[in-house]
Amino acid sequence: MLLGLGAISYAACVGALPLTFVNRYGLKSPLMQLVVRKLLPAPLFGLTSAFTVAMVRSPEFDNGIEVMDRNGTVIGVSKKAGEKAVMETALSRAVLFGTTFFLPEVLMYCVQRARLVKNPRALGPVRMFVIMSVLAGMLPASFSMFPQCGEIKRADLEQEILSSTEETEFFYNRGI
Repeated sequence: MLLGLGAISYAACVGALPLTFVNRYGLKSPLMQLVVRKLLPAPLFGLTSAFTVAMVRSPEFDNGIEVMDRNGTVIGVSKKAGEKAVMETALSRAVLFGTTFFLPEVLMYCVQRARLVKNPRALGPVRMFVIMSVLAGMLPASFSMFPQCGEIKRADLEQEILSSTEETEFFYNRGI
């Protein structure tokens, strides 16, 4: 509960930080407005998404996750496999939300520039359609970046696990 509250607070602060700088230092030029309002939110949102995954799944950093052999037999619990699983999931979330936040802005800029939508009131529904389309395309792409059943080499595991088996490749459930 505390980790979730921290991640939400962190995301809110990071989201408000650019506008705070703009207002505090009087950065009112059109270029700064473009950067702060259109370009900067995408990487910040991707970063906060990755951080949220890392915080919520931090027990896997501390305790590790189960590692299995080819037959699905649990060999032991590995912190290194837990770190790898959390990092892969955090990276896939950063790509998912960062791209979903950035690509619609670029596409809407092109739509407005080409004057494909004549009625200004229609821009809202077009923007929602573009966001939904990008999210629908990025969701399977993000989930398929790394396999659900991750693989970790023998050399990357702890000695306690290695002493109990002669296997060379181990597997773990990455989670979503």
